[in-house]
Amino acid sequence: MMKRDDFQIGLEFYTGAGKWRCTDIGTRVIVAIKLDKTDESWYNGPPYAVAEAVLTSTILGDAASIPMNSIQNKC
Repeated sequence: MMKRDDFQIGLEFYTGAGKWRCTDIGTRVIVAIKLDKTDESWYNGPPYAVAEAVLTSTILGDAASIPMNSIQNKC
């Protein structure tokens, strides 16, 4: 689905685990925050009130720019 070059800081994307926002781009990983809180102020940063996660190519292979259920409904 998405490759490292598809990401930019601030990009929102989806995996099977939910919605994320890219906060940093490394050589082989993407750092992101999961967007699962109802209070949007948690996403103001850096620093963020939520933990950043390091996403590897294994996880990023599942990433998409639209919700996963939208992709499944198109198949």
